[in-house]
Amino acid sequence: MRLLIVTQKVDKNDPVLGFFHRWIEKFAKNFERVTVICLGKGEYNLPANVKVLSLGKEEHRSKAEYLSRFYRYIWSERKSYDAVFVHMNQEYVLLGGLFWKLWGKKIALWYVHRQKNVRLWIAEKLSHLIFTSTPESFHIKSKKVQYVGHGIDTNIFRPSSRDWSSHTLLSVGRITPIKNCQVLLNTLSLLVKKDPKWRAIFVGDPATNPDKLYKKKLEKKIEEDGLASSVQFIGSLTPIEVQDRFSKASASVNMTPTGGMDKVVLESLAAGCPVFTSNTAFQALFGERSADFIFSFGNALDLAQKIECFDTSVDRVTIIDQLSEKVRREYGVENIITKISNILSK
Repeated sequence: MRLLIVTQKVDKNDPVLGFFHRWIEKFAKNFERVTVICLGKGEYNLPANVKVLSLGKEEHRSKAEYLSRFYRYIWSERKSYDAVFVHMNQEYVLLGGLFWKLWGKKIALWYVHRQKNVRLWIAEKLSHLIFTSTPESFHIKSKKVQYVGHGIDTNIFRPSSRDWSSHTLLSVGRITPIKNCQVLLNTLSLLVKKDPKWRAIFVGDPATNPDKLYKKKLEKKIEEDGLASSVQFIGSLTPIEVQDRFSKASASVNMTPTGGMDKVVLESLAAGCPVFTSNTAFQALFGERSADFIFSFGNALDLAQKIECFDTSVDRVTIIDQLSEKVRREYGVENIITKISNILSK
């Protein structure tokens, strides 16, 4: 069977989408041929049976040229694929869905987000399959939905030696209001009152003008709260660089509301880095340890208390080793791509 993948970017070094390079590698092992249409491309090193076609963002093409190339590619390559896997961007299903149906192609959409809108509703109607991580990550009722978990690159994110005394809290992800970065700042204010060695590092950049304004508000808050010497914004990093940061942190913190499984939480645990989250979608993963790692949304005091409690736990190494092994066993990229490939091939 031959597969067409439509995604945002093919670039193994991209700080946000670099993980998908590994997904393509794994798809290439399960399909005779893989054609990838991406909005933009960077550095990649993929198997010989993978063909990458860019809509031209890296060349600063216009939106009209993106559209022209998209239709040209899906038409010219139509005899080279039997199924279509659209990653996250439902707009591509809206653009190509009717043509793919006319040509007899199976259409699958991967979508992991709490948001739902008219475009997603239409995309669900046009698709044969919807792949998502958990019930919290796709909010439209549909018999087409397949819950397959998440897939992270365990070759990159793996346990290494850890300095448990670093007193460093790590936040990884775009600097944007939905990430609730101020909660970590409020938590840090509580922690440094008891131990001034605590500090926070934010990995990621703002992407939009509202994001940039939000970051300025955070910087102002840092100054007002007297945290200037305890907080760093270090910008976006490659996945390998993020792994290095995980190995040097006491813990990572994920402050988003409940929704789909944020892969950063899984990557942190796979790397052997404790992680505290307000996303209750991870209750099944943490199991009996949920109360130790899942804090009340927006509650800095609850988060600070959980961090302090775990930091002094005599069992912390054993607990994290067990969680790391579970994540690596159940959420490795090979597992999810095998599940998706088997369902697509039916």
